[in-house]
Amino acid sequence: MTATVNQAFDAIAIGRSGVDVYPLQVGLGLEDVTSFGKFLGGSAANVAVAAARLGNRTALISGVGNDPFGRYVRKELDRLGVDNRFVTTHGDYPTPVTFCEIFPPDDFPLYFYRKPSAPDLQIEAAELDLDAIRTARLYWSTVTGLSEEPSRSAHFAAWEARARQPLTVLDLDYRPMFWDSPAAATEQVQRALAHVTVAVGNREECEIAVGETNPHKAADALLDLGVELAIVKQGPRGVLGKTKHSSVTVPPNEVDVVNGLGAGDAFGGSLIHGLLRGWQLEKTLRYANAAGAIVASRLECSTAMPTATEVSDLAEKTAVEAVNV
Repeated sequence: MTATVNQAFDAIAIGRSGVDVYPLQVGLGLEDVTSFGKFLGGSAANVAVAAARLGNRTALISGVGNDPFGRYVRKELDRLGVDNRFVTTHGDYPTPVTFCEIFPPDDFPLYFYRKPSAPDLQIEAAELDLDAIRTARLYWSTVTGLSEEPSRSAHFAAWEARARQPLTVLDLDYRPMFWDSPAAATEQVQRALAHVTVAVGNREECEIAVGETNPHKAADALLDLGVELAIVKQGPRGVLGKTKHSSVTVPPNEVDVVNGLGAGDAFGGSLIHGLLRGWQLEKTLRYANAAGAIVASRLECSTAMPTATEVSDLAEKTAVEAVNV
């Protein structure tokens, strides 16, 4: 099925999907855990779910294995409001499974089972619905998709179709275990940045992208490469958003962290929501921070994504408290 112009998606994401297996016993190593929960996972999948939860028409471009977990991913995407028509089944590799350990407030080791490769890295340019990508109001990619062929070529084919139109977003999402070396990642990210208008990542990811960890220098370096909006996440120091004409820093929300792993994806889904609605940068980032904080206070990722009301309540409470300080 092809999306026509009058059926254009609000947002299309491309990238990882799979199954997250999270321990239901917090504070134990996996060797001691006896019960687990199964959830939809993968950064791009989670971002698409987060944006859909906020009321946007979203789709995911990804791949799954010809196995029960692959069928689960497709069904769960549909259940959570994400169009799965572009999720293809690749029989050569199983659907990825990711385990984590949960040691609040800030230690959440991840264990990726994606070797020798994963179906979401087998996406080929010929499979892409370039009309849907071209007409989507926002297109979201992650750096992980550049780590292997044929996914890498598919990403660049999609960007060529987009022709750097507004709201072409790159999540810098650098995962060292997916790359031969940091230098290899830097090479591909530098190529990718020439095709996007928004870049978002933390300080370590910015170092891979542009060789800078200082938030303002990193943002300036991204802007110098033609990005229109650079967003640098600074952990406890909040988040910086910068354009050629403005700069905004939004403080973090204080929450009791249960599992920090889905916070970035919730941030991304809310960022999509704010960008699509043309909100002021400060409001967009404040709401994105609130979404991330809400998910950090919950165990799972995809099924923990907040509603628009939940995000608004926390974001506006934060704004009032800031005024009253």
